[in-house]
Amino acid sequence: MTTETFEFQVEARQLLQLMIHSVYSNKDVFLRELVSNASDALDKLRLEKLRDDSLDADVSDLHIEIDVDKEARTLTVRDNGIGMSYDEVGQLIGTIAKSGTATLLKELKEAKDAAGAEGLIGQFGVGFYSGFMVADEVTLVTRRAGESQGTRWTSRGEATYSLETVEDAPQGTAVTLHLKPADPENQLHDYTSPWKIREIVKRYSDFITWPIRMVPEAADGEDAPEPETLNSMKALWARSRDEVSDDEYHELYKHISHDWREPLETIRLQAEGTFEYQALLFVPSHAPHDLFTRDFRRGVQLYVKRVFIMDDCEALLPPYLRFVKGVVDAQDLSLNVSREILQQDRHIRMMQRRLTKKALSTVKEFMAKDADRYATFWREFGTVLKEGLVTDSENRDAILAVASFATTHADDEPTTLARYVERMKDGQEDIYYITGESRQSIENSPHMEAFRDKGIEVLLLTDAVDEVWVDAVGEYEGKKLRSVAKGEIDLDAKGEEQADGEREKQAEEYAGLLGWMRERLDEDIKEVRLSTRLTVSPACVVSDAHDLTPALENMYRAMGQEVPRTKRILELNPGHPLVKGLNQAYREREDRTELAESAELLHTLAVLAEGGQPKDPATFVRLVADRLERTV
Repeated sequence: MTTETFEFQVEARQLLQLMIHSVYSNKDVFLRELVSNASDALDKLRLEKLRDDSLDADVSDLHIEIDVDKEARTLTVRDNGIGMSYDEVGQLIGTIAKSGTATLLKELKEAKDAAGAEGLIGQFGVGFYSGFMVADEVTLVTRRAGESQGTRWTSRGEATYSLETVEDAPQGTAVTLHLKPADPENQLHDYTSPWKIREIVKRYSDFITWPIRMVPEAADGEDAPEPETLNSMKALWARSRDEVSDDEYHELYKHISHDWREPLETIRLQAEGTFEYQALLFVPSHAPHDLFTRDFRRGVQLYVKRVFIMDDCEALLPPYLRFVKGVVDAQDLSLNVSREILQQDRHIRMMQRRLTKKALSTVKEFMAKDADRYATFWREFGTVLKEGLVTDSENRDAILAVASFATTHADDEPTTLARYVERMKDGQEDIYYITGESRQSIENSPHMEAFRDKGIEVLLLTDAVDEVWVDAVGEYEGKKLRSVAKGEIDLDAKGEEQADGEREKQAEEYAGLLGWMRERLDEDIKEVRLSTRLTVSPACVVSDAHDLTPALENMYRAMGQEVPRTKRILELNPGHPLVKGLNQAYREREDRTELAESAELLHTLAVLAEGGQPKDPATFVRLVADRLERTV
């Protein structure tokens, strides 16, 4: 047999050194990861055998075995699962190119506490390397099911590892850790102690469906006892509610999600009848940092008759519920489905509809029964849930029912649309809202002035998705959703002859100025008109009723879509001294050069007031400086 020596990738070497020399208070995670890897290997062999009856593999007693040798200070985790070929060992163990190495190293270095490091180890799929936290040397012996030749991999976690073929390797994989010297002062980490092995398996791996066996120590002069099974082998989702504690649910959640915090809620669902399945879902208590990134791994684990099919099954929940974690175990799905076929399977679609409705009804229960829990949920996941208002018309009403929004109402508490409608003033026909980057900026927007004066409640929407869903939804219970920054706003009661007469008089008085400014600002605006929404500011810019807002235009452009530039509307406050002065100057002066500069300044100030940018900052600064110079 020939032994070959290889060098680790630079990133792999850095990771190993970090594992070996960093101190984690909870080193127990290594056994959880090795047992999980063994369980995956058994799942894969079972599935492979179901797909291919001709596979030469023994599946009569699939199990995981843990052996400890106190004298030699070794711990071995062995399975008789799918195993690996020589090439697979080199690809999967010798390198970690597929594990997001650079990101992993950065995250591990930034994880200041043990819980953070523990979650990251599992998150990046490098659980095998965690063995180097407790071992000076790791040996792996494996033989892929159906093949005759095995492979031995050995490394001390330094610059190199060795590979050799072996002829007598059993089916499956055995990982042997040559443990570091014992620490007499810290018996909590004595991994040759049977009680310690039992405790770790019970805490982390009790739900695994395959038996995890260990041979207890024999008393002096007695024969070796029978192996004992350390785990219950009964999946939590298959046990009755009375048989499972909250701690067990929470440990399963942590194992699935790699989150060290407890979930906000556990959801159980069992469907019976022509198509049976069980689901155990978890709503996290905190949003993951990468929830809105393209690479976020969403979906739940899919099992068929407790046989593992796939991680991160995206088809089981819509994208706006991507934060939900858990397990779905179905009875009648085809075992040889591909991901593409899975997307089209009617049973999968059936489960998605049911799971979605169950998740939304759980949020509704938060709202009705536990205000603090609902507030936590909406703070962490409200933004992503609102994506469903755009993408899921079937459940749009259910999402609207549990959505809440910041508002100008006096109590300063987020409000639902139902409560908004209850508080609407007599004669008010629409639900008013304003969008923007921050609450402070939109509360101080000129568009809000008339609404503030008249005490009309306005929803304050600051998430990017708000720009989209309000147009997709359009109305609520027959009340239109109207932006205070779009179209014409008339807050006076209809039929007020005095108000109508005053407007007609102002329209005549300002007609010349409005027409002249329209021509002067033609490149930037489509119309200049008098405003009914301004009470303090001299001017504001608004979008036409059916035009895209600037924020939405920028959003589409950021996604690579070509969007034509939309001209806005400039509204003037006829009661403001500046606007009155402009109108008088227009009437009295034939040379309107300075008036043109004032009109440009007024327009730019209106753009700035809503958070926009001057078209020509240098010119704007020069004009402002010129005006200031005259006042000194």
